[in-house]
Amino acid sequence: MQLKPDAPQLTWQGAISLQKTEDWVMPWRTPHPRHVLFPEPLLERSAMPAGVRISFRSNTTRVSGNIIPQKESGMLDLCCEGEVVASLNLSQKDEFVFQGLSDEEKLIELWLPQFGKFQLRNLEIDDGATLEAFTDTRPRWITYGSSITQCRTAASPTQTWPGIVARTHGLNLTCLGYGGQCHLDAMVARMIRDTPADYVSMCLGINIQGASSLGPRAFRPAIIGAVQIVREKHPDIPIALMSPICSPPREEKPNAVGFHLQRMREEVQAAAEALQAHGDTHVHYVDGLSVFGEDYVHLLPDALHPDAEGYRVMGKNFTTVVAEKFFV
Repeated sequence: MQLKPDAPQLTWQGAISLQKTEDWVMPWRTPHPRHVLFPEPLLERSAMPAGVRISFRSNTTRVSGNIIPQKESGMLDLCCEGEVVASLNLSQKDEFVFQGLSDEEKLIELWLPQFGKFQLRNLEIDDGATLEAFTDTRPRWITYGSSITQCRTAASPTQTWPGIVARTHGLNLTCLGYGGQCHLDAMVARMIRDTPADYVSMCLGINIQGASSLGPRAFRPAIIGAVQIVREKHPDIPIALMSPICSPPREEKPNAVGFHLQRMREEVQAAAEALQAHGDTHVHYVDGLSVFGEDYVHLLPDALHPDAEGYRVMGKNFTTVVAEKFFV
């Protein structure tokens, strides 16, 4: 049975918007109709479907699809009832096939690659198979950050640290990790404000330090402003503000505007404390070193980005340090 990519039984979870043509559907992690309001470099990253899943219920024993080939792409993971069943590399492929699945009714989730575009032409399941939309009642978690949240070098989409946290803690994930593009843009804060959420986390600082896009005068006010924007429609949900993880070359060496990571951690903590002093008891500071500190520098091959094992470590540590403490 062939399904159109916008069939009502298919739920594109974790996408902010869908771009639809006569030939394909593509998920975006920004609102496609308003792209003129967003910086182009951010849109290049929001086209990559990190954390996006296509979900449905069926007793099919086979799931396949036709896609627009991409010169660069990652892995596609198939989960059944929350368990990872198989992974496929989609680079330069125009189709994918998963077969040999149980013929029992089950939740099927296709975790899309965390880098490269994904444009789906159609999806196929067994002829005569059942097909129902999946209604997700799990708490909704939005996490915002940099390439360290997008997790290009993770082993596969389910093995990114947000994927690990979401699957471990039973959360409906929206991943807003944009490689090189976490600069506290007001339009991103407005987007988070307008997206349903039960929890929000923001991993802040590394892109701003690397690009010198905000200095000591502007960084803390930008954090406070972003949280205040989100609070306009999410007045009481937990918001975790996480400072940068360990990056030895950047710990004490100032950038062009005088910022190094040690001072940035102080500023993120000060922003959280200012918000708390103003009455926001649901804002929490998280020291990035408690999630990925100097004990794990051997898992930073470029002294900045964790490798596949490093992202597994981040997922495990974020679960215990943040999710189990604040996302309850």
